[in-house]
Amino acid sequence: MAQKTLKDLARDMRGIDLCMFATHTSHGHIAQRPMSNNGEVEYDGNSYFFTWKDSRTVQDIEKDAKVSLGFQGKGGLFVAVEGRATVTEHRPTMQPHWTPDLGQWFEQGLDTPGLCMIRVEALRIAYWQNGDEGEIKP
Repeated sequence: MAQKTLKDLARDMRGIDLCMFATHTSHGHIAQRPMSNNGEVEYDGNSYFFTWKDSRTVQDIEKDAKVSLGFQGKGGLFVAVEGRATVTEHRPTMQPHWTPDLGQWFEQGLDTPGLCMIRVEALRIAYWQNGDEGEIKP
């Protein structure tokens, strides 16, 4: 089967809400946690997540920005992303990525004290789907 393009993969990933987000801890361990990818985004090699500035996730990223994301989609799709994470509290940067569903965790919306956004820029993307597999370098 032909190699998927980033656009093909974005189409296949549409609607995936949750992923496993992995960081490296200060003690050399790998920590994983489920995080919402906001489901209805058009994947372009960047992923965005909202969390608390004082969270373990942010502490890990401040020590080591290398992270990985694991997605499982419909039709036997699995996606592994290796990327570099950055954290921002800049409201104009966060605004385009905010969705009303996030209010269940952050009741004051973008005005929630301690709110921040993590951006993961993909460096490598691997995928597997029904016997097809490949790698995309964004």
